[in-house]
Amino acid sequence: MAIESMTGFARVAGTVGIHAWAWEIRSVNGRGLDVRVRVPPGFESIAEAARKRISSAFSRGTLHVNLTVTSDAGPPRPRINEAALATLLEAVSRLPASDAIRPASYDGLLGIRGVVEFTEEAQDALAAVEASALKGLEAVVLALKEARASEGRALETVLSGHRDSIARLTAEAESHPARGVEAIRERLATQLQALMEASPALDPQRLHQEAALLAVKADIREEVDRLRAHVAALQVLLDQGGAIGRKLDFLSQEFGREASTLCAKAGDAGLSRIGLELRTVVDQMREQVQNVE
Repeated sequence: MAIESMTGFARVAGTVGIHAWAWEIRSVNGRGLDVRVRVPPGFESIAEAARKRISSAFSRGTLHVNLTVTSDAGPPRPRINEAALATLLEAVSRLPASDAIRPASYDGLLGIRGVVEFTEEAQDALAAVEASALKGLEAVVLALKEARASEGRALETVLSGHRDSIARLTAEAESHPARGVEAIRERLATQLQALMEASPALDPQRLHQEAALLAVKADIREEVDRLRAHVAALQVLLDQGGAIGRKLDFLSQEFGREASTLCAKAGDAGLSRIGLELRTVVDQMREQVQNVE
């Protein structure tokens, strides 16, 4: 299963007689799934159908869904049910005043089902457009999935490149001459000599003990092993595919921790350069991971 991006755009349009409809979906990054649907007046029932269908197709991302309906004859002419509106106004007038509740407004009251009505002819036209738009909903969902999948294939290529770079830098750090026993001994001996010359009263035996502890702490064997394990885990996730964005985000944080620790332990300009380059690659990977579903 391939990975998908959380970013994408899709548009599907159709016509029914003199009426035309169009679905547009814009998908962007999101921590979870947030589906926001906007439909013209009279199509409220289709909004819930759209929300359910889209929620079943995607697991992450903020999706802005918009349905537009136009007509050569102009929009259907509504009729205000004055009796229903008068009943609502009377009911509202009997409610006790409260600073916590804003007074009722006409735009709010007109949005209540049954207050604004359409003629029978207009209702039949709306029903036909709604049926056609519902069929188009499936097409726009599939189009968005393909757009996100296409972006996902590009992301997978980028992430695979980051994986190869991390593996290469890990191997360079492991084989770097500065990690050799003789190189470590030489660096510590130089530092000890400088300390003894600066402070002859220091206990040489205690200094050698501290130097041995520092040598152990400066070893990057554990960081190299964990980096190799994380590279293998990254490959498993890429092979697995699907909605792996959260797992990739966690793994990229682990990569960042090991890279930072390697930099802190380096003690050598060459190893420091590798560590800094490693952190740069990890940061680039984390930015891309934020786009994965």
